[in-house]
Amino acid sequence: MQKYSFVAHMPDEPGSLHRAAEIIKQYNGNINRIQFDRRIDPGTVFYEVTANEESYRKIMDDLARIGYLQTSLVTLDFLKFCVYLPHRPGALYEFLSYITAAGANIALIDFDDKGRHPDRLTISLNLEQSKEIDHLLDQLKSRYRLEIIEYDRTGRHLDDTVFYVRYAQAVRELIGESEDAFLLSFLADSNHIAQELMDRGCNPHQVFDSVLATGRTMMETSGSGFYASVQQFAVTPEILLYCFQPPCGGSVFLISSPDDLVMIDTGYGIYHNDFMALFSRYGIDMRKLSRIIVTHADADHCGASGHFSIPVHMHTGTLAIIRTNNRGWGSRSQESVLEEFYTKMINLFSRFQVPKDICCFREPGGEKRGIFPVIGSFSIGPL
Repeated sequence: MQKYSFVAHMPDEPGSLHRAAEIIKQYNGNINRIQFDRRIDPGTVFYEVTANEESYRKIMDDLARIGYLQTSLVTLDFLKFCVYLPHRPGALYEFLSYITAAGANIALIDFDDKGRHPDRLTISLNLEQSKEIDHLLDQLKSRYRLEIIEYDRTGRHLDDTVFYVRYAQAVRELIGESEDAFLLSFLADSNHIAQELMDRGCNPHQVFDSVLATGRTMMETSGSGFYASVQQFAVTPEILLYCFQPPCGGSVFLISSPDDLVMIDTGYGIYHNDFMALFSRYGIDMRKLSRIIVTHADADHCGASGHFSIPVHMHTGTLAIIRTNNRGWGSRSQESVLEEFYTKMINLFSRFQVPKDICCFREPGGEKRGIFPVIGSFSIGPL
C-alpha cells in the first residue's frame, strides 16, 4: 500500500464529490486527505489516497473517464466585453448558445433593463484556446454590436472561479516553463499548507499571496535588483576575511590567502551570478577557491553550492535535510506540513542547486570548544 496524491476538477453540481468517493471506495482506496473550498476555487479538489499500485491506476482511469482527473494546466484566456441585445423574448438564450458552443465558461454576466444601459449586457468568459475566442468573436460581431473591455491571454486577469489555474500561471512566471505534473504537485503542496493554516484561523488567500510574494521578492532582488552590504577585515597581513550580506538573508564569507580561498556558505542559488560579479569587483580570484564549508541546509546558506565543482563540507544532518527536502528532518517538527512545504517552496523559488562533491564532517572525537563538540577543522595559510 502506497500513498498517492492527485488533483480532481469536478463539475459544480450536487453529487460530484460522492461520485469520486464511490470510485475510490470501489477499488479499496483509503482517503487520507481531501480539501475543497468553494471560497478558493469552486471546482478543484485535492486528494491523498492510500492504495496498492493496481487499484490506484484503476481509480485514475475511472476518474479520467468521467472527466474528473486533472492532469494538465492549460493557460486560460480571459475575455470581457459588452454586447447590445434586442429587446425580445429569447434574445439572451440565442446569445448564450454561441457561448456554450465555444466551450466558454462564464465568469460574470450583468444585465438590467432598468439600469443606465437598458440594452447592454456585460459578460466575462474563460476559454482554453485563443482560436476559440477568435471564432466566437467573429460569430458575435456579425450579429451584435460589441465593445471589448479586456482581452488577456496571459492568465493574469482570470477570476477566482479558476483560482488554481491562475495561481499556477503566477508560479510558472516565477520559475519558468515547467511540466504540468510538477506544477500540479506544487499546487497540491500549496493547498496542503493552506489547509493547515486555515485550521489555525488564517485566510487562505493570504497564504497563497505570501507564497507568491516570496518568489517575487527573490526575482526582484536578483540581477539588476541585487545589492549587498560588504565588510572586509585583515585577519593577518596576508589573510583577508570578507562578509557579503545579500537581500533576504544568508551571509557569504570568503577567507583569502595568497594561495588559497575558502568560502563559508554560498547564499541563494538565484544570486550566484550576482555574487560572482560582486567578487570580481572586489578583486577576489575565484580560481583559488578550494573548499566550501556549509553551516546548515537552509537555502540562503547553501543554495548555490551546486554551482561549484569543488568539495563542499557539511554535517551529516545537513546532507539529510538536503536529500529529504525538509528542514524539519531529525527534529520534533519533522512531520510538520509547514516545515516541509517551506523547504520545497524556498528551494524552488531560490533556484537551489544540490552540491555534487560532498564531504561530511567526522563524528565528534571528544574535543570541545566551550560546550560544543568539535566536528571538523580546516587550515588556510598559517591559520
